[in-house]
Amino acid sequence: MSTSPDDASDTASTVAGGSRSLLDVLRVGIVMLDPRGQIILWSPTSEDILGWQGSEAIGSHLRELLDEGRPDPSTGIYRTLLREGNWRGRLPLRHKDGRRVELEARASLLRDSEGTPFILANLVEISMLRGIEQDLAALDALFTASPLGIAIFDTERRFIRVNDALSRLHGSAPEDLLGRTVLDALPPPVSQEIHELESEVLRSGRSVIDLVTDSPDGLGAWSLSFGRLTDRMGRTLGVSCTVMDVTERRVALGKIERAQERLTLLNDVGTALGNLLDVNRIAESLAQMLVPRFADYAVVGLLRPVADGDELPPPAALPTTPLVRLGVAAKQRTAAAEAMMGGGQDVTIDPGTVVGTALTSGEPSLLVTREEILAAAPDVPSAEAARALDIHSLINAPLRARGTVLGLLTLARAGQRAPYDREDTALARELAGRAAVFMDNARLYAREREAALMLQRSLLPRSVPQPPGVSVGYRYVPSGSGAEAGGDWFDVIPLAGGRVAFVVGDVTGHGLRAAATMGRLRTAVRTLTGLDLPPAELLRRLNELSEDIAQHPDDPLMATLLYAVYDPATHGCTIARAGHLPPVLVSQDPVTGLWAARLVELPAGTPLGIEGTGFDETRVDVPQDAVLVLYTDGLIERRDATLDEGMERLCDLLTRTARPGTPLESLCDELISGLPPRDSDAGPDDDIALVVARLGGLPEGSVAFWTFPAEPHAVPAARRAVRRTLAGWGLATATDAAELLVSELVTNAVRHAAGPVGVRMVRGTSLLVEVTDPVPDPPRERDPGPEDEGGRGLPLVGQESRRWGTRQGPAGKTVWFELPLGAGQEPP
Repeated sequence: MSTSPDDASDTASTVAGGSRSLLDVLRVGIVMLDPRGQIILWSPTSEDILGWQGSEAIGSHLRELLDEGRPDPSTGIYRTLLREGNWRGRLPLRHKDGRRVELEARASLLRDSEGTPFILANLVEISMLRGIEQDLAALDALFTASPLGIAIFDTERRFIRVNDALSRLHGSAPEDLLGRTVLDALPPPVSQEIHELESEVLRSGRSVIDLVTDSPDGLGAWSLSFGRLTDRMGRTLGVSCTVMDVTERRVALGKIERAQERLTLLNDVGTALGNLLDVNRIAESLAQMLVPRFADYAVVGLLRPVADGDELPPPAALPTTPLVRLGVAAKQRTAAAEAMMGGGQDVTIDPGTVVGTALTSGEPSLLVTREEILAAAPDVPSAEAARALDIHSLINAPLRARGTVLGLLTLARAGQRAPYDREDTALARELAGRAAVFMDNARLYAREREAALMLQRSLLPRSVPQPPGVSVGYRYVPSGSGAEAGGDWFDVIPLAGGRVAFVVGDVTGHGLRAAATMGRLRTAVRTLTGLDLPPAELLRRLNELSEDIAQHPDDPLMATLLYAVYDPATHGCTIARAGHLPPVLVSQDPVTGLWAARLVELPAGTPLGIEGTGFDETRVDVPQDAVLVLYTDGLIERRDATLDEGMERLCDLLTRTARPGTPLESLCDELISGLPPRDSDAGPDDDIALVVARLGGLPEGSVAFWTFPAEPHAVPAARRAVRRTLAGWGLATATDAAELLVSELVTNAVRHAAGPVGVRMVRGTSLLVEVTDPVPDPPRERDPGPEDEGGRGLPLVGQESRRWGTRQGPAGKTVWFELPLGAGQEPP
């Protein structure tokens, strides 16, 4: 190819501009000698190498540049040139500064037109030359000894040099590749990808490192690295390429990736199933998790007793126990898939089949031929469906936990998907084992929860009394299936004189322990209620019993409780609470006439189980037909809201729904459905105990009250008042007993009290008579001797009445007794 003058000018200007070339690194000095060894030509490069200027060197003899004592080589060089025409060797010359410079010299013999001989010598510093020679040797060694395939391409992307390693990788001799491009040497599409990559490297100069691609035969993998080649002037010379066979590395990485995928699948399955406590949901979730990540079709079959929550069958009965397919999943739901999987159907497994053996032995089975799969099908429709779905490999993995088989996990692959292998079988075994543990936990939890619920229901009232003037509705709603039975409870206890006690409590904890503790606490409350104690005093005594109620010293009682006593005769409600939520009272505003709900303000108190604390009670005057609502936190508690917000929602709902004519049962349903403390339809997150009471008064004319001075004439006056009132009520049959017992109690009060004596009679389902005096100490019952004149009043009261008792109040003590009424003598 010719070069134009302009091109030559450009090249000259580039060199003059300071760009370095190989000759700048490897300096070559030129020296011309006559046959006698006299220097007649000394190039500028020689000046750079040895330091002698041309004016100093020209005309001098070569021996003058030698170290002292060294022989003159000129004659020997000249003779060799005459004999052989060229000479090469080492020539140690002295630098101008006195140091010796080792030079590699090459000389040739020249003659002018007249035949006069001259010696032309090229001088190169040995240190520079040896460095370049070592670089070249290293490059050659790299090409010959490197296990990596190496290729050099020119700017036209043609092979100009390849090593033996690349030839072996390609399966061709080096000469078969030289002059060709990758488009000629490699098959598409790999060749096109590499060709475009070479062009990009030539254009941009950006290297490409460790590009993994398929080998030409498609059976392995190559790692390719490309870099642009430039000379010292920056001109592009071509592209270098190194090739490494990474087939083993890719296989190892593939194994690592598959292992990571298996671990991820195991973790995902554990995370998805770990929070489920229902075997049906676990079976469904397991099947959905495995398709399509690990299988094209998945069936989770559980033994029928496991699915129904019954006792597990003995090992001998396992082969004849049917499986129910609770979890099914398919990559595509078709009629054939439905026929094969049969969701919800019972299947009886033949013990002699591969599937039956896997179920009874607890060891998974791997079927990798269509014949085996068809033979293992439980029925003809399933076999036909498997053939239609082109299922080619199948795994049956027993769901085994704690040595007990709970069911069977069946996984299948179809079509072009890779068949299962032994590693997949091991993974299926692990998946089935983990899922079986979750199922067994859910099964055991369901049994314990059911036992706790049965215990709790047996300890709660099955019906509540409906005393005159009071209507009661109630609900107990256990928590959803994802939570254990709690310690929420309630009770409605009739008291003397038509009064009624409402109790709502919550024992901390869940399960059988909480249910048992709740039963003990309820028994203690009922026992203390029989003493007719004020609410605050009842809570104080109950708190003192906390250590006895607790099941173990290391597990102390911790519970909240609200206790309210309502007296229909006075419309007064006395309430005390031990850390429980305040009740809600729905009443009519006397000014506006509107019904509204409000929280009853009363001291919160501390939960039961905390020593050294007291309790306060609050008396509330209740309007006619007001509604009192007692509840546990399960009714209002939500994860995204505070308890205060929940109580506010409860008041708003009661304001809209609680009316005088609203049935209390309907109101309970409104509250349960209108305040869902949950994020789903599975049930509340916590138990709910709810008591709704409509508080009214006794029928008109059912209460009589008198106050007498503490003087002897109070006794006959009290007898006359009782006789006259009972006659007006039509209760003549009770007159003699009531008059006798009132006379005894008023006599005792007059004898020991210094203040007025109150007598009250209440006509309800029984006849209640109360005698109140200012003395706070309750009377003590004793057995009088034959000679004793006193001490016979209280035994007489206990003998003649149905029941009697005493209670303390703010004004002193009250002694009361009840007399039964005959049929038709209750108030209208």
